[in-house]
Amino acid sequence: MDIGMIGLGAMGRAMARNLAQAGHTVKAWNRSGGSVEGVTMVPSPAEAFQGDAVLTMLSDDNAIRSVLLEPGVLKHAKPGLVHIVTSTISVAFARELVALHAVQGIDYVSAPVLGRPDVAAAGELNVLAAGAPHALAKISPLFDAISKRVWDMGADAPTANAAKIACNMMIAMSIEAMAEAVALTESNGLARDRFFDVILNTLFGSRSYQVYSANIAANRYEAGFKASLGLKDLRLATEAAEQAGRALPMLDAVHGRMAQTVEAGMGEKDWSAMAAFTIG
Repeated sequence: MDIGMIGLGAMGRAMARNLAQAGHTVKAWNRSGGSVEGVTMVPSPAEAFQGDAVLTMLSDDNAIRSVLLEPGVLKHAKPGLVHIVTSTISVAFARELVALHAVQGIDYVSAPVLGRPDVAAAGELNVLAAGAPHALAKISPLFDAISKRVWDMGADAPTANAAKIACNMMIAMSIEAMAEAVALTESNGLARDRFFDVILNTLFGSRSYQVYSANIAANRYEAGFKASLGLKDLRLATEAAEQAGRALPMLDAVHGRMAQTVEAGMGEKDWSAMAAFTIG
């Protein structure tokens, strides 16, 4: 397939490389330039919209709005193209995108991904995909190249965005849960690594607990998924909860803790750095 790619951060680069290695023709645009082996760089986002499909991996709602909507890129898209937004955006903005694409006669799919850059590089992302069945069927070869599994979230695209936001909310909650548990056990003389040995081999052996317990145990929070992006995602979750008229007290707590982390100048650190505020 002839594929466009918008956004070549750590995740986008890995996805573009895997698509090219799978035999697809990939043309990419990136705000800060750069290159990826096997990928042709194009001078404008509009040129990336001239293939069979285009994947967008931009950081947030505002980035998509400034790069694609304000310049009117959708108006110049190739007929029959499928636009796939793989980044974490708000549910409200996803609804707006559905409507805007319908006006232009372009298929739109929300397909946020679960996985860090190392997972993306291995082509083992989990894709939460939602959109028209015919559009999902058309782009399935793309997902084969970047993921180990595609989870069908239904025909209503924003459903996938709600699911992704909820997943990230739960990861933040797991980080806070581990931090509070360490605050309790460490203050009573139990070393972190010994406590984590217990929970990882009994009750909580998921990838989130494995990855972030290692950070907390070592008290080392080198950049992985940035705290600033974690704060953005928790803000999206808070907005979605408010729009749904739901009170989510655990979300309020981790949102506040992540805000403290960023305000303390740790926005570029891994988001598990928020554990430091609980443990002390």
